[in-house]
Amino acid sequence: MTAETSQTLDRGLRVLKLLADTDHGLTVTELSHKLGVNRTVVYRLLATLEQHALVRRDLGGRARVGLGVLRLGRQVHPLVREAALPALRSLAEDIGATAHLTLVDGADALAVAVVEPSWTDYHVAYRAGFRHPLDRGAAGRAILAARQHVPEGPGYTLTHGELEAGACGAAAPLIGVTGVEGSVGVVMLADAVPERVGPRVMDAAREVAEALR
Repeated sequence: MTAETSQTLDRGLRVLKLLADTDHGLTVTELSHKLGVNRTVVYRLLATLEQHALVRRDLGGRARVGLGVLRLGRQVHPLVREAALPALRSLAEDIGATAHLTLVDGADALAVAVVEPSWTDYHVAYRAGFRHPLDRGAAGRAILAARQHVPEGPGYTLTHGELEAGACGAAAPLIGVTGVEGSVGVVMLADAVPERVGPRVMDAAREVAEALR
């Protein structure tokens, strides 16, 4: 802590992070131990966070993340989408394929921004809001590879026919963006992804990551 920071706010944010990392919630005693503060401090923190719907307590007294966090999260997507659009437009026009930014949403990959090329006769219809399991499709697989810190490979992921018959995809993860877990990719109708697409997708992912930092 420094003179410019708030100890109370810091503790409140730590409470939210601790609760976000557990599926079954935490008791006041557990939070007290993890934070290294007495139970009275924890009660005050929880009461304040509850007033803003950021925390809720069940009948057993266990604290969990509240729905207010979800409302805050929904406001993040438009900001991320706006920052990513220039790189996605450039990627879609360069490759002639539908470009997308995909973020993690629970156990799913959620497309939050999609740009279609303007000059092609046909392309894959892929819409913002489309979701699929993380272990299917290039977008999700690229995220999982980054999670696992896979040391080998070209730095991008290629798939064929996993989400739509006849369609293939390429995606690269966003690296070095605090609080954002996602990937940038393209989807196209082809038997195989052209060789230059993978490196180009990596470049776009780097551009988006820089825009979000």
